[in-house]
Amino acid sequence: MIRIATVDDASQLELLNNEFNGQGNTSINCIRDSLLNNKQEVIIVSQEKDSLAGFVCVQLKKSFCYDDFMPEFTEVYVRPEYRKQGIASAMISYAEMYCNEHYAVHKYELLTGKENTTAQSVYNKLGYEDDNELHLSKRVERRRNFLEDA
Repeated sequence: MIRIATVDDASQLELLNNEFNGQGNTSINCIRDSLLNNKQEVIIVSQEKDSLAGFVCVQLKKSFCYDDFMPEFTEVYVRPEYRKQGIASAMISYAEMYCNEHYAVHKYELLTGKENTTAQSVYNKLGYEDDNELHLSKRVERRRNFLEDA
């Protein structure tokens, strides 16, 4: 079942995020807080029986330059044992449907690794294509999160 994540999913999302992004990138408290209070992100999950098979994070980008939102898919993860079953595609399609129903949208963006050709194939089938934009990032020293003490 594909659905919007709730705060009750926090512990399973922490496990999935640790598998995907490595341990120590966030805490259970930060995940709970984000699920409860972050109105700039939509998190979609795939639930298989009593556990989560994957998640998709959509950042709701908004600029004064445009009337509409430009949602960006920043994280797409499906556990290895659930891959090649259409779960990533289903979560992305659900996220698009949700955003179209709740926000004025003019464009979707999707962030993925340059070498991740398997994922790129999935995204291409959903209509995403290379727009010849270059994504740049800058790493900074990690600052202690105030929620870790909560």
